[in-house]
Amino acid sequence: MAKKGYWKLEYSVALFVMIGVFLLIMPVSIENNRQANFISKWNEKFNRVEYMFNVINAHITDDIIKSMNKAKNADQRESILLALVKPYLRINTENYPSKHYKPRFINGARIKKNNRYYFDDFYYAENNTIVGIKDIKSEKDSSLWFLMMFDMNGILPPNRWGKDIYGVNIYDGGRIEPFGYNMEMSELKKDCSESGTGVSCSYFYKIGGGFED
Repeated sequence: MAKKGYWKLEYSVALFVMIGVFLLIMPVSIENNRQANFISKWNEKFNRVEYMFNVINAHITDDIIKSMNKAKNADQRESILLALVKPYLRINTENYPSKHYKPRFINGARIKKNNRYYFDDFYYAENNTIVGIKDIKSEKDSSLWFLMMFDMNGILPPNRWGKDIYGVNIYDGGRIEPFGYNMEMSELKKDCSESGTGVSCSYFYKIGGGFED
């Protein structure tokens, strides 16, 4: 009987250890699956946005170009771009995300108003995503006109760059590039980590980088 009781004790201990390991691994596995899903959605979104701008550029009229050049400020230029992309992204301009929607960097830091990646306005778009548009034509690089961000998860958390938020640069002529495309691999890995901003993950994941790197 003693041997049988000892065997049951060993079995119980082994079972508890297995359950403990499973409970430790399960949250990591769930988070990894969720991150992989966000990355897959971002890759699909980027391809669609790239195609969208190719179509827009092929059909853009002289009047639209003149309107963009004559726009007196960033708000006017943003309005013109919004009108161009609205039907492609199914943007809703009647219902806006809550003021409580405040994206953060991947390391948890707040994005301050004077930061390049601070967006004033956000819009609901297809599949419950959120889109942000920002004019930066007045900055030094005259060929770079706009920034666009996409929250793949909408208002749901984590609302962080490199997790569920990614973005693109929009250049004169409709060319787009994901944020971080001009960075070295070492810089990409550092920024696309829990200690970085996560902004360059937009490019890092496009070239096959992994969130576990």
